[in-house]
Parts: sequence; structure tokens; C-alpha cells
Amino acid sequence: MSILKTIDTARTRRSEPEIGKIRLVASAAMPSRFGDFRIYGFREIGTQKEHTASIRGDIRGRRDVACRIHSECHTGDVLGSLRCDCRDQLQYALEYIGGLDHGLVVYLRQEGRGIGLVNKIKAYHLQDLGLDTVEANEALGFPAEARTYDTAADILKLMGVESIRLMSNNPDKFNGLTSEGIEITGRIPVLIEANEHNHHYLETKRERMGHVLDEGSVWD
Repeated sequence: MSILKTIDTARTRRSEPEIGKIRLVASAAMPSRFGDFRIYGFREIGTQKEHTASIRGDIRGRRDVACRIHSECHTGDVLGSLRCDCRDQLQYALEYIGGLDHGLVVYLRQEGRGIGLVNKIKAYHLQDLGLDTVEANEALGFPAEARTYDTAADILKLMGVESIRLMSNNPDKFNGLTSEGIEITGRIPVLIEANEHNHHYLETKRERMGHVLDEGSVWD
């Protein structure tokens, strides 16, 4: 039997674990510049959106696992845009978790705080005209924050994590995960220095969206 037929046979016989709206469909070793991870690929049942979790060590059954839930940002993560702090936050999380024995970064396909890539570019244009990030989303008919965290919660449950220490500055992310049954035992701040292009954006996140951009805890 050829290697391709062997792979196809194994694939058809293999069960694909699922929980809620998430199905685990693939995994592989992923050595990276941040350390050795194993990457897991998930497919969202119904929408067919694809998400990943980059996992360090064996996290099943563990408590207090360092965890970053990161929403896709094509302009920042891929193209290096200076309008946001997304790429810096992602790199910080990977470096931090890469230095631990256990941890994970969940990467969600919900671009532009949930409004999509093209709409985010439209929002950028409105920001160029003087609106802030909240006003721009609302002018396009969207809420300031359209992300959801049920998918991330399903991934954490499927991977068997008992509780997490969340790497985030965003209280909505904390509230969204806890409402889905995820136990959060602490917060790891992700503090990124502002630049001349994203200073106003970060101030808007602090003043209008409640992000905690200092060492204090969201839920103290």
C-alpha cells in the first residue's frame, strides 16, 4: 500500500474529537523561534472556520495553565501594521509561553474584533478621518466589540485544561470565557509600549473599552 493510501486509510478510521461547536481535525510538531510547540487544528462545526492552538507541554488535566486567546489580525500579525498592538502581544505571548514547561496560545479567526478584515480596513479609513476605533465600528453599523469566546472555551475544554491564567488586558475576554465555564485563576498582563501610530488607539481601549494597560488586575 502506498504511503498516501496508508494516510487516507488512517484518516478515515480516525475519530475526530469534538465538543460544542469545535472539532479537532489535525495536529503536528511545531518547532519555532519561540520554542518547541505542538500545533492543533480545529474546525468550527457549521461555519467551517479554522482555528489553532499552539501548545507547550502536556496541558491535559493541568490547572493554572498560562493561556493567550488571540484573535486574528491580518494587518498586524502578518503585515506588521503599527496601528495596533496585536503582533507585539502575540509575540510576547509566544515568547513567554515558550519559556515555560506548559502553556498554550489559541488563535481565533475573528478578524477586526469580529467585524472581518475588509470592514476593519473601512474602519481604518474612518479613523483616518478622525473617528476613534469605537466610533468607526459603530459608524459601520457594528458594535465596538463583536468577538465571542465560546469557540475558545470549547477548545480549552476539548484539550482538557482545568483552569488558566489568562494573558490579557481585556475584561470582556475574561467575562466571555468565565460565562462559558472556563475557570480563570489569574491574569498575566501583556504590556506593550505605545508608538506614535497606535497611542490614541490604546488610549481608546483603556478609556472606552476598559482595557487594563498597567500591572493591575482586571478582576481585583
